[in-house]
Amino acid sequence: MKRLEGKIALVTGAARGIGEEIAHAFLNEGANVYLSDINDELGFITAKRLGSSAQYVHLDVRNEQDWSSVTNFIVSAHGAIDVVVNNAGITGFEGGDLVHDPENASLEAWRSVHATNLDGVFLGCKYAIKAMRPRRAGSIINISSRSGLVGVSGAAAYASSKAAVRNHSKSVALYCAEQGLQIRCNSIHPAAILTPMWEPMLGHGPDREARMAELVRDTPLRRFGLPAEVAALAVLLASDEATYITGTELSIDGGLLAGSAASPRAEDA
Repeated sequence: MKRLEGKIALVTGAARGIGEEIAHAFLNEGANVYLSDINDELGFITAKRLGSSAQYVHLDVRNEQDWSSVTNFIVSAHGAIDVVVNNAGITGFEGGDLVHDPENASLEAWRSVHATNLDGVFLGCKYAIKAMRPRRAGSIINISSRSGLVGVSGAAAYASSKAAVRNHSKSVALYCAEQGLQIRCNSIHPAAILTPMWEPMLGHGPDREARMAELVRDTPLRRFGLPAEVAALAVLLASDEATYITGTELSIDGGLLAGSAASPRAEDA
């Protein structure tokens, strides 16, 4: 028996990156997966590549009507949803706006980041609970960030939104427990995961490896994490192996938050 055999899962922001890898891992473990995104062209291509148990649905996580329509569609087809992964998120830098410090960031930029990263998770949890009630059980997995556990002076909105995701996950976990539901909610906090967002900084020239090494110089394991490593953690939280894990945050950061960076061994110096 595969670990997610027969489970119905919805993954947001799944057209590429960590969301795509989570969808892939869920499919490999036997789940039926609905991939959602606002990039419809790429989303359809990704779902088709992942196979017949994958289906793409358009979902703008900022839009409550989208959440209602998509979750109703899935529940109508399957009776309930077992796993929701709230992965869709933005840094705020995507549109070329590089000013995100606490003094100079615009209110518009602040609200834009929170609309996707926080409002999207709020709506995702709200409609996940409703879609999981028929079976009174399920797993909500919210993708936060290492930036939700520490301050980031040049990305204040991103750090604030991800910190709020961490705390809201705990509120959701407590609420579900108070309701007598076996619906669990946890947050995952990745750092330095090698996704397409890093490519502009890394480039493809002869100095790519040197750039990569410099960017993870302060990470004790001194390498980037892989989307598949985040996906493996999501599989655990989605599975029935984790039925006593709720309201917690799990960091996957190569040891970055363990304390000061590890000193190199003598032979590595």
